[in-house]
Amino acid sequence: MSHPFPFTSRRGLLAAGASSLLAAPFGRAWAAGDIAGGKTISLVVSYPAGGGADAMARLIAPRLAEALGQPVIVDNKPGASGTVAAGQVARAAPDGATLLLDASSFAVNPALFDKLPYDSATAFAPLGVLALFPNVLVCTASFEARALADVLRLARARPGALAYASSGNGSAQHLAGALFEGMAKVDMTHIPYRGGGPALNDVMGGQVPLFFANVASSLGHIQSGRLRALAVTSKLRSRVLPEVPSMEEAGLKGYEVLEWNPVLAPAGVPAPVRAKLAAAIRKAMADAEVLGRVRALGGEVFGGGEAQAARFLTAQQALWAQVVRERRITRE
Repeated sequence: MSHPFPFTSRRGLLAAGASSLLAAPFGRAWAAGDIAGGKTISLVVSYPAGGGADAMARLIAPRLAEALGQPVIVDNKPGASGTVAAGQVARAAPDGATLLLDASSFAVNPALFDKLPYDSATAFAPLGVLALFPNVLVCTASFEARALADVLRLARARPGALAYASSGNGSAQHLAGALFEGMAKVDMTHIPYRGGGPALNDVMGGQVPLFFANVASSLGHIQSGRLRALAVTSKLRSRVLPEVPSMEEAGLKGYEVLEWNPVLAPAGVPAPVRAKLAAAIRKAMADAEVLGRVRALGGEVFGGGEAQAARFLTAQQALWAQVVRERRITRE
């Protein structure tokens, strides 16, 4: 069976939607926006054009512009796992005209880097989290495991013998595996690759048996039988893989790993400006087309406001700091 989307990852589908939205006029002139005197708002994205964070930014930018009544542009500032963009926004004037759209690495970087050019806990005002995307534990089609219980049995029988691939040290896939090892009390071997594509290819080829894959990029391969899905990493089942149990259902209680994109302003942005920006983000994510695209990729819109986003970020930072420390994870 062919892949249901004409792309191999969520960034492709999001980018297609973003392009059509950016090309389409909204049919009315800008209202008199009052943030930073109505000047253009920059969404500073921590990763390159074409990536998942960039695609989310380009998907919501026109909707934010409509809600706020002033232009919104996407400004890519990649580098150092998102810390280049974050540092720029942390130093920006706190008037609401410069915002950071980051990835889930925002919560990991304080534990991975010895020193950051900002204090993650005090330099930003969280405005929202856009959407939550689970991963899915997949295995080579010929691998003997048919369920999560089989993976646990094999890992416990021969500590260190079972391997999982990732897109690199400190990546979301690596951290998902490290948390799995810690919570399941097993020892496996981590095989880092230079990117998710090569890792996925080697899992399908049988060189490495396991991978905590992106749902959208692996969905077609699961449906074609080249990969077997064992469990999704969210607490609930995925809309696009309804027959695949969650880790919790499959027996690993409390396990949850999600990929997500936060939007943050520099600390010191006045409360009325924060509230207006947060409301615009919620409105953009409630748009029917945006909601549909997120769900088609196996994700769910976060839905909460500033306070919920702040609590979520704090919890994620605490979780990954513990995993990085206990598993002795480094960037190299």
